[in-house]
Amino acid sequence: MRMRPTLSWIPDEDLPPGTTDLGPVAEALGAGGVLVLSGAGISTESGIPDYRGEGGSLSRHTPMTYQDFIGSAQARRRYWARSHLGWRTFGRALPNAGHRAVAAFARRGLLSGVITQNVDGLHQAAGSGGVVELHGSLARVVCLSCGTYSPRRELARRLEEANAGFEPVAAGINPDGDADLTDEQVADFRVLPCANCGGILKPDVVFFGEAVPPQRVEHCRRLVGEAASLLVLGSSLTVMSGLRFVRQAAEAGIPVLIINRDPTRGDRHALTRIALPLGAALTSLAERLGAPVGEQAGFRE
Repeated sequence: MRMRPTLSWIPDEDLPPGTTDLGPVAEALGAGGVLVLSGAGISTESGIPDYRGEGGSLSRHTPMTYQDFIGSAQARRRYWARSHLGWRTFGRALPNAGHRAVAAFARRGLLSGVITQNVDGLHQAAGSGGVVELHGSLARVVCLSCGTYSPRRELARRLEEANAGFEPVAAGINPDGDADLTDEQVADFRVLPCANCGGILKPDVVFFGEAVPPQRVEHCRRLVGEAASLLVLGSSLTVMSGLRFVRQAAEAGIPVLIINRDPTRGDRHALTRIALPLGAALTSLAERLGAPVGEQAGFRE
């Protein structure tokens, strides 16, 4: 079953206002058992833009949908050309203070788990373990015919060889690793098939309009049900894939706390929304709880 993509959301006028008081979040973390749900906003300080915040990529870019990717060879050429260029920048991004703070909370035993809507791998690069990648990872590629998984770096090498001299200038990079290029810039790009069977290759990510695998959803539902509280970091919760867990927590009486500068679709279900920059807010919380973030830059595979 495919979901209709939800790309925008208009805040209701009666949503509760944001605050700058980190006290409730510090209290929840101090009690332990916090489940983190993160979105694109936590990675903006690593140079990866979000979709809907100030200057968000949706103002200039429509993400690839599953239906377009499957149904059109031209769409796949456009995607892989743009994604290949974007990967050169995206793949070099390093975790920021927000990612490192989440890892510090985990090391202190304050978290029950981390679910991320991001496909950038930055939580893991910062040292967080057992991260559930709700929307998959750009670091992997899957063949839609034989089901073989392979590292993105392997495909990147093959694409470099097949498209020598492909050096267009992009207008920007998006949260899905897609670079902004014109149709003329991608017209001659050569798309490669699966090296195993010749089938169509797709990044191991959930496109807009594509359903999150049911087993993954159920795993996340179990994590929510077992959590003492749910802490949302840097997500507008516009898409149902993340909002459903906020609704589940609220219906079960599990406190929901949100740190996001702008209003979110989950604010009415939350105990509080802290309208502060994530890096500074999470660093402050980590220091308050005796889990200093430090300056370690992390690593990328």
